[in-house]
Amino acid sequence: MQVPFFLRAILLVLGMFLGACSEPPAEPQAQFATGEPTFVGSAECRLCHEAAFNDWLGSHHDLAMQVASDSTMLGDFNDASFDYFDTTTRFVRSGDDYVVRTQNANGEIRDFRVAYTFGVEPLQQYLVEFADGRLQPLPFAWDTRDQTDAGQRWFHLYPDEYIGPDDPLFWTGREQNWNYMCAECHSTNVQLNYDIATDRFATTWSEVNVGCEACHGPASHHVSAAQAGALPADSALAVDLDDRDGVVWRMNPDTGIAERQPMAMRAPQQPEACGRCHARRGVVTEDYKYGKPLADTHRVALLTEPLYYADGQIREEVFVYGSFLQSRMYQAGVTCSDCHNPHSLELRTGPDPNAVCAQCHLPMRFAAREHHRHESGQAGCVDCHMPATEYMVVDPRGDHSFRIPRPDLSLANESPNACTACHADRDDQWAAAAARDWWGEKAGPAMVESGIRRATDLVTLAPPLQPGDVASVESGLRDPDPLVRMAAARAAAGLPPEILLQQLAPLLADDVLSVRLEAIQVLAPARDYLPATVAAAFQSAADEYRAAQNAVASRPQAHGALAEFEGRLGNVEQALVHADHAVAMAPDMALLRHSRGLLLVRANRHDAALEDLRLAARLQPEVARFSYVYAVALNSMGDPAAALEVLQEAAALHPGDADIAVFLEMLGGD
Repeated sequence: MQVPFFLRAILLVLGMFLGACSEPPAEPQAQFATGEPTFVGSAECRLCHEAAFNDWLGSHHDLAMQVASDSTMLGDFNDASFDYFDTTTRFVRSGDDYVVRTQNANGEIRDFRVAYTFGVEPLQQYLVEFADGRLQPLPFAWDTRDQTDAGQRWFHLYPDEYIGPDDPLFWTGREQNWNYMCAECHSTNVQLNYDIATDRFATTWSEVNVGCEACHGPASHHVSAAQAGALPADSALAVDLDDRDGVVWRMNPDTGIAERQPMAMRAPQQPEACGRCHARRGVVTEDYKYGKPLADTHRVALLTEPLYYADGQIREEVFVYGSFLQSRMYQAGVTCSDCHNPHSLELRTGPDPNAVCAQCHLPMRFAAREHHRHESGQAGCVDCHMPATEYMVVDPRGDHSFRIPRPDLSLANESPNACTACHADRDDQWAAAAARDWWGEKAGPAMVESGIRRATDLVTLAPPLQPGDVASVESGLRDPDPLVRMAAARAAAGLPPEILLQQLAPLLADDVLSVRLEAIQVLAPARDYLPATVAAAFQSAADEYRAAQNAVASRPQAHGALAEFEGRLGNVEQALVHADHAVAMAPDMALLRHSRGLLLVRANRHDAALEDLRLAARLQPEVARFSYVYAVALNSMGDPAAALEVLQEAAALHPGDADIAVFLEMLGGD
């Protein structure tokens, strides 16, 4: 920071005065770099932080992505082969290159050179670089576990279903693109550099792996200050991740559970930083902001099905953030590094997870048979409180919601429970009865009251909203948790118009981006009814929404979202430009066809609209709405016979759909 001249003069005079009083001279103030900090690389950090650097070296972050070489490739490329349904893939060496001989997008067997390794344990994947800048992970991975654990083998990531070249999940396709799907979390300071006009990437990074600055932010100012010998109190870093600074966990002898001293007065910073990659989320800005809530740069997935079970347990690959926010530990102020060494990623207390639990849960009470009702050594803490789900065939991951096993809930909502996960020969009724015999009826709450749970409850409200629901939405719009405000903004679409405009308009200027994005989507059709005082905030939020979609412009869904948004604003021709682009990128995506068809109706281009609506109904007949709207369009254009035929076919597929049944009766059908 540059010190003004007049202030320097005052300091000089003051220094002379103090010197006359025989005080030691003041330390000179370092002149810190100005402007935005830049990335300097992990090697710079080693000079002062050798212990942390050595912990990081060889960690999963360090090895998250590497250039393919003899020292980084773990798989067998000595002319190994793997049969996947009716195709054979070979793994060979060609000079210094590692080559995979497998199917291309046309089903032809071709050679693909491995450019990078991807991950290290318990599996390693391999990336192929294409001429248009795309990096694509091959569907074959190397099991890096020991042979005694059935490892040291090739396997396919979709072993039980055939993913062929015509499948959206085929390895060369958009749904398996590293640049969009993986880059942010496997490399440091990734800039996608996607060009819409050419559908090409020129992606860059400052470090190929997950380096120090991926978490701590660009460190040039920090390094400059350290070299000057005058680090400021905030270390001149973009984010302070030391949630443990000054914190003591004191054991409460009455409960046997440690309590945080001082009590947590704000949400810990580490989960927000770690959640950037350890969360199910979508990017909403190209400019990641260190130190901000995760919801300011990403749209966080809530606890909805099919990602989670009804009680919030993990189901799909949702990683950790959404689970941890539900936990009692998070509510008590526990942060990531209370359990994990943030640099090595190992448990703080060594490989035994029981030991890390014992830091805060008195073993005399919780390792006793009276608590867990098992013989010594039969079950550990994580077996009951962190049941694991296996992803990517060989990678078990524990549920970080740390919930109490509730087999009684399994009977009610078919969610799993830790008891029958171990006792696979028993059923949920047996487990529920055993739990009831042990602990009586005091099973405890099904879910901890948390922000992410309140947010989930809001987005699952079904219209029409009842008075109690309206009150919940209104309260949610003012909640201190940005996830709750985001969810309430989405649910606000069901509010009466006069309440909607009054209550939701202030969120156009919310301090968290994902909240503003939800608010602008709901308020877009009501733009003409908003007070003039929010016109600037409305326009700013609208521009942010466009930027959020352009941040993921390699996705056809982003252009579809822009088309819908411009349509809500009444910009039909601009909406059609985006819709055309979306359909060009994904011509077989039924939702995009359906959406463009509706826009074409508004533009009075009825023939083109009818064709898109027809294709949507044909491409995805399991969606009743597509067939219903297509039938309405046919009837409106003077072809009731064709409409009747479409409705009869749809009624056979969707016998309980009320809209189809009513329209079918109107047209005289059965």
